[in-house]
Amino acid sequence: MIVFNLQCRKNHVFEAWFRDSSAYDEQAEAGELACPTCGSRKIEKALMAPRLGPSGKSGHPVDEEPGQKAVMETQQAGEAMNALRELREKIERNCDYVGPSFAEEARKIHYGETDPRSIYGETSSEDAEALKEEGVSFGRVPWVPDRDS
Repeated sequence: MIVFNLQCRKNHVFEAWFRDSSAYDEQAEAGELACPTCGSRKIEKALMAPRLGPSGKSGHPVDEEPGQKAVMETQQAGEAMNALRELREKIERNCDYVGPSFAEEARKIHYGETDPRSIYGETSSEDAEALKEEGVSFGRVPWVPDRDS
């Protein structure tokens, strides 16, 4: 197993493990690599320091075994980011954006002062807590960056 520091075109740096150097080349050429932060598929190797440490008889560092686990964690992080992006796209398609007026608009809907509709926007933690105490139904979604154009 070999670890590479990778970098997307938005300069997010992350680590990924591969069977060998040619496995990286094959996956990069096939467009199978994605940044776990922004989902970009424009990936290149980043500068990295050599890995120094004690080694066993095989010449591999003694504490090695995280290879497959690291690959799986990177893939899972990328899948989670993609799922959050899909959720964001669905919200943007199906809900009205009310910006920083979210708490005010949610209250109007809750108390019947305006027609019910799906909305999204921003609010402070204090306003979110007040909405919760008033019994206003809402949810919080981690807002991830848009997909690359």
